[in-house]
Amino acid sequence: MSMFKAYDIRGVVPAELDSDIAYRIGRAYADVIQPNGAVAVGRDARPSGIVLSEALIDGLNASGVDVVDLGQCGTELVYFAAAEGGLAGGIMVTASHNPAHYNGMKLVREQARPVSSESGLRTIEALIRQPQSCFANTSRRGSVRKRPEIFDRYVERVRSFASGQDEDSLHLVVNAGNGMAGPSFDAIANGMKYRITRIHHEPDGSFPNGVPNPLLIESRHATSRAIRMTGADLGIAWDGDFDRCFFFDERGQFIEGYYIVGLIASILLARYPGERVLHDPRLLWNTEALVRAAGGQAIMTRTGHAFLKERMRDENALYGGEMSGHHYFRGFGYCDSGMIPWILVAEHLVSMGTPLSELLEERMQAFPCSGEINFMVADVGILIAEIESYYGPRKPNIDRTDGLTVEFPEWRFNLRGSNTEPLLRLNVETRSNPELLSEMTEEITGIIKGWGTATNKDGKRCM
Repeated sequence: MSMFKAYDIRGVVPAELDSDIAYRIGRAYADVIQPNGAVAVGRDARPSGIVLSEALIDGLNASGVDVVDLGQCGTELVYFAAAEGGLAGGIMVTASHNPAHYNGMKLVREQARPVSSESGLRTIEALIRQPQSCFANTSRRGSVRKRPEIFDRYVERVRSFASGQDEDSLHLVVNAGNGMAGPSFDAIANGMKYRITRIHHEPDGSFPNGVPNPLLIESRHATSRAIRMTGADLGIAWDGDFDRCFFFDERGQFIEGYYIVGLIASILLARYPGERVLHDPRLLWNTEALVRAAGGQAIMTRTGHAFLKERMRDENALYGGEMSGHHYFRGFGYCDSGMIPWILVAEHLVSMGTPLSELLEERMQAFPCSGEINFMVADVGILIAEIESYYGPRKPNIDRTDGLTVEFPEWRFNLRGSNTEPLLRLNVETRSNPELLSEMTEEITGIIKGWGTATNKDGKRCM
């Protein structure tokens, strides 16, 4: 079943994911996870989410599991419910930033611990292939109920990350992409004094204004245009289930998530000095430098929310960030939130009285990066081995925490296969040398394309 990825389920509806499969996932989740209590179920705005969540709940109930139906919501509400709502697990029905004809599920167990391919997802996949008679029998049918106070507590928790700066002077443009961010943003921002321009704000799972994925260049135009037209100070955009948050400066320029990781780490370490910060291995020199300067400890870990969350717990880390727009907080059950980052960044701009472009200009000059460049390739493993054999004779430092990282004194790159898509991902950075960045990015790109089966897909770079 190709819809089972490294840390979630995602496929075309109904060709790959239908109500029968959703029901079986509910039964298999109950058998594999064996939740000791009620499980939260939420869904994003996609029309297929209604039928799929109903079937999922039916499967859980048939296995004797009680369900708290959160209805239409963001993924982080499911995480919060499992981490702090007294529930024994959670399942979010979403395909995140995929097109409207996709849907899927993100699964967590107690305390919002992720269910990945290494911690139960493969067993669930194997079980749903079996006849229905293979599921465990139970004499009790589970119940379904609502708990609206969980959303109220979630809003309160997210707002607790605000330090109470006067927001009068800041104008925000927010783009929910017709995903699920709008209602939660409104509840969280209620009473704050920011001037707010909202675009594509209402949830609409048909995504009439395009797929909600700000990593796609074509998905950024509306936010950039609104910033320039209104003279706003900051732009914020989210993906479909808003577990990722993206930023634009006052000029309407998209900010690579790499630089936001370092910024948020600095903000939080100013409050809690000496703490640990986790980051992924794709781009890291800027993050390491800022964490070190703030008196913290930077720790590299494997890319992917399931892996990062486990390491967050192991290290009791204050914060973890990925350049893909995922930001994880100890104060939020070690989970990722798309709402907490904008609160921290907006308040920081108010306190500094400095535009975002000016705050980050020095960092971008110190550590210019390529941005993530994606390639469709026939065999990721063979191509990575070829790249390593090409650069190996130059005696670089090699790291295989996630894919292949090759590091020289003045430049480095990471090459890895995607865990969710059939893509090879390249990231390159240098120390204060945009010319070297351009040269080496072109060199590696040439090698990849020279393999004969590689093509660019949504490639971009920042310099």
